[in-house]
Amino acid sequence: MTESIRLKVGDTAPEFALPDDAGSTTSLKDFTGAGKRVLVYFYPRANTPGCTKEACDFRDSLAQLNDLGIKVVGISPDKADKLAAFRDEHELNFPLLADESKEVMTAYGAFGEKKNYGKTVQGVIRSTFLVEPDGTLSLAMYNVKATGHVARVIRDLPKN
Repeated sequence: MTESIRLKVGDTAPEFALPDDAGSTTSLKDFTGAGKRVLVYFYPRANTPGCTKEACDFRDSLAQLNDLGIKVVGISPDKADKLAAFRDEHELNFPLLADESKEVMTAYGAFGEKKNYGKTVQGVIRSTFLVEPDGTLSLAMYNVKATGHVARVIRDLPKN
């Protein structure tokens, strides 16, 4: 197993265009090209306890993030139809994208070696990035905890 890359503040965010939970394709340019800041978060699997808690936390904080000029998008290796069911079951109000090949996750350093119950395994590394309209990262967080994550993101947001 190899160490995954780690992006940092100031790096250019890797581009993506992925199938979404609405049956379309969503790309990074949909946000940055429109002059929007976008919070991209990577999570292991829809409808697991931690991922559900994190998604619902983003859902409940979306108005506050939108007031700060920030859109939210979640990315997991799930199939788009599973993401649609996850969205509907939990009334999620932001796009969920399917990265079944894990190429986008790998480009962001959100897939690779991680510790799971004391063992080193390959998997999704729960991570969050704030992409500015110019495509650069102003926040890069790895190995985040699902509980309380959104409050930490809001606390750590760079001021525009």
